[in-house]
Amino acid sequence: MVKAKEQKSSKAKAQSRYSEIISEVFRRHHKKGDRRFGFERKELAEIAAEKGIELPKNQGDTIYSFKYRASLPASITDTAPEGFEWIIAGAGVAKYEFKLVKPLNISPREHQLVVKIPDATPEIIGAHALGDEQALLAKVRYNRLIDIFLGITASSLQNHLRTTVQGIGQIEIDELYVGIDRSGSQYVVPVQAKGGKDKHGRQQTEQDIACCRQKFPALRCRPVSAQFMTNNRIAMFELTEQDGDIRVVSEEHYELVPASSISAEDLAIYSSKKKA
Repeated sequence: MVKAKEQKSSKAKAQSRYSEIISEVFRRHHKKGDRRFGFERKELAEIAAEKGIELPKNQGDTIYSFKYRASLPASITDTAPEGFEWIIAGAGVAKYEFKLVKPLNISPREHQLVVKIPDATPEIIGAHALGDEQALLAKVRYNRLIDIFLGITASSLQNHLRTTVQGIGQIEIDELYVGIDRSGSQYVVPVQAKGGKDKHGRQQTEQDIACCRQKFPALRCRPVSAQFMTNNRIAMFELTEQDGDIRVVSEEHYELVPASSISAEDLAIYSSKKKA
């Protein structure tokens, strides 16, 4: 309990340092009316030195934190026009930019039909998963949820793929699948894994799509975001890019259950859904 409190306090202190540094970066570059502007990673160290702030060993974690985990400080968010929000995006190796975008709100629909799937996750995996993201990726993989959701035969190519994308810089894809359908068409499927409180990220989807276009130009890219609703209920979204924005192509909710828990009534519902 004491150790958990110490870890929480340490994270809070780190986040406070990150906020002070990123606020100063924004202040130095932002001009009224700007919709986007760039900065470089080296500025973080310069600001930390000037202000006597202990810089994190991994300087990139400051940026990563605000791109995927934490909200930007109020000193930044309060400058955004109504209907827009500031985000930090990659703009090359060790280069980034602030830009205004419309908020992306992708969350599981409350009254979506839940499809029960016989749980094929090995019990030992559930017992030793080291976090929500790893547990979710494992359940998606062992239960072949990508195949079921997209209607293709898919295989995991690599998880936590770190690579560099031209014009963006270094990115990380939670898990990357490749697949094929009955006609022989081939696909590349970048997967985002989100815990119950995590939000789906515009930037991660945009980066995943850009990466697939560069690395796998012959394959059709079908980005997927998977989110834990409960420990065994998973919402899955197929996403795409349209008119410069991220859109939801389809959404399904799956619940991993013992095979004996799936009733004849459940199967009849799924059968009628397929015909519709």
